[in-house]
Amino acid sequence: MMREKLLELIKKEAFIRKKVRLASGKMSDYYIDVRRVSLTAQGIYLISHLIWKDIENDNIDAIGGPTLGADPIVSGVCMAAYETKKNLKGFLIRKSPKQYGEKKMIEGAPLSPGDRVVIVDDVATSGGSLIKTIDVLRQENINVVKAVVVIDRQEGARENFSKIECPLISLFTKDDIIS
Repeated sequence: MMREKLLELIKKEAFIRKKVRLASGKMSDYYIDVRRVSLTAQGIYLISHLIWKDIENDNIDAIGGPTLGADPIVSGVCMAAYETKKNLKGFLIRKSPKQYGEKKMIEGAPLSPGDRVVIVDDVATSGGSLIKTIDVLRQENINVVKAVVVIDRQEGARENFSKIECPLISLFTKDDIIS
């Protein structure tokens, strides 16, 4: 029931037919702006609970992802985990290190070498943002168990993830949205 409600909400609020340049650099005839859903109470509730249901048995210490698409999802999944008595840490990966203070790339709850994490994002096209996130985490000896996205546009992300030996899970694919 949650999955169907979320799909309906994404189709109604996040799917936009217009020519756009994606973060991957590719041109597309449509845009899926998941933030139009993830930044609403109903949307983040549904996204968070569906993702938590998928990862709750993965024996993880934290959840995080690249800012900005992952921001609400990380917070929402941490709340959903807490409802089941799991104290999950959340973190975000900056696009570039902060130029002042501690000059960190990883923000949020402190991670330790050996921590097991899941990374999340709103949409994956080629998977570039998530792969950069994995690179940052692996440099800190953080174990990325899997990546979860709300929507896989089916434009190479899954293939790119198989090359780096990290499972990519999606709540929906482009085919679910455009069907």
